[in-house]
Amino acid sequence: MPELNLIQSINQAIDEEMRRDPSILVLGEDVRALGAPLGEFKGLFEKYGADRVIDTPISETAIMGAAIGSAATGMRPIANIMYANFLGVCGDELINQLTNMRYMSGGQIKVPVTIMCYSGAGTRHAAQHSRNLYGWLMNVTGLKIIAPSTPYDAKGLLKSALREDDPTVFLYHATLVKRGIKSDVPVEEYIIPVGKADIKREGKDVTVVAIGLMVHEALEAAEILEKKGIDIEIIDPRTVIPLDKEMIIGSIKKTGRLIIMDEEPKTGSAAAEIAAIIADEAFDYMDAPIKRVCAPDTPVPYSPVLEDFWIPDENSLVTAVSELV
Repeated sequence: MPELNLIQSINQAIDEEMRRDPSILVLGEDVRALGAPLGEFKGLFEKYGADRVIDTPISETAIMGAAIGSAATGMRPIANIMYANFLGVCGDELINQLTNMRYMSGGQIKVPVTIMCYSGAGTRHAAQHSRNLYGWLMNVTGLKIIAPSTPYDAKGLLKSALREDDPTVFLYHATLVKRGIKSDVPVEEYIIPVGKADIKREGKDVTVVAIGLMVHEALEAAEILEKKGIDIEIIDPRTVIPLDKEMIIGSIKKTGRLIIMDEEPKTGSAAAEIAAIIADEAFDYMDAPIKRVCAPDTPVPYSPVLEDFWIPDENSLVTAVSELV
């Protein structure tokens, strides 16, 4: 079982799915010669040619529009938007067209577009290139949202996304790439169902729901807290929509406490929505108030010192757990 980094696992998933399904194509900037800035599409142009790996103008609107049109007529396009922030440029296509067509046509038109975006802070790319947008995207009804934390999860979830008949946004955190996070990735075929969470660490005192990069911060916090006699359970949703609330509620029944760790400004975040769901559906199991460990309600700073301060880390979680227990 080879050990792969995030980009290698993503490239492998796309290669396998393009080989399996000739209707899959790639649309984006610099996807041919460069294989995109991080190399996730490297080698695909040489294998599948100009009809299936298509360089586009620097226009997110054009990329998304072409993806919607090709999907509506039978293809399964990958729309590479690069940074999640740039989804705002193609806002009309995302909000009014892509996610509505299947509903408006009574299911006659399927739009199986997989949107791939870098997300998250920590790479010194400042405010316009560093958002996760989980909370904003959760309000785009009809869109499935994937946020893997490991190469193993990334490959299995991306393969599932490429087989979905609904539009999906696949957000892969740039700092996971920067840190060189690796995991064992099987050579044999496997997929991870969209909407199935994973328990990254079992515990009995506090349930911590951590999204994307925050899973690794939570695992580091768990080691610190273990020395203090506090045992946290870490749940990685893996997909924000659909959310595996059954697994989260099952964990809360055991621990009676919940903290959500989400690298977004607290207001309007995925953490806010998850907290609302649990308050509505699992209040009777709670022994303490729900807490959120989130970023400040500001844009991402450019200054490295301020950016590091802005991002929630293991110390932020240790403090929150200590206050709760």
